[in-house]
Amino acid sequence: MLGGMAGKGQRTRERIRAVALELVLDRGFDQVTVQEIATAAGVSHMTFFRHFPTKEDVVLSDGEDRAMAEAVARQPVQLAPLERARRGILQAWEALATEEPAVAAVRRQLQIVAGHPGLRARSWESNRATHQGIVAALVDGGAPPEVAEACAGACLGALTAALLARGPRGDDLGMVVVEALAVLAAPGEER
Repeated sequence: MLGGMAGKGQRTRERIRAVALELVLDRGFDQVTVQEIATAAGVSHMTFFRHFPTKEDVVLSDGEDRAMAEAVARQPVQLAPLERARRGILQAWEALATEEPAVAAVRRQLQIVAGHPGLRARSWESNRATHQGIVAALVDGGAPPEVAEACAGACLGALTAALLARGPRGDDLGMVVVEALAVLAAPGEER
């Protein structure tokens, strides 16, 4: 019974997010209200707020924070911290790229965020959770905290800059990520 409820809750969350992204792409972020999103998704505004604390969160949340940190934690600790972070992020994105609905949602999200200054700023704030997860994974693997901070920041900075600059144009998201993170590969590492 509980598993069915969790599945239903996740489907509701995904439906709200998909509807919100479509409405915002069609009319603009500032022209769409939470009530309009809820109505179009077939839920109450209270259900919307159970899944997303704010309208910004429905556009910015993607659930990849934990996946990236977990992928970094799975990298061999013998690798340099920057390489662990780089490879982990690449693996998390490879897993995402196999799910076409997820890629389409990321592309819609990028279009919205790239076109709205307030959401771009908020996007940097929301990346903090991902950053903290990657730092924790690197520190757990033996990296000094200041090194872990720098490595996570470098990788997420390259990723975010590339996605916001090129992803919304229709470029292959997988290639955008690979190219951005290849810049950080040490000589001799696979790119």
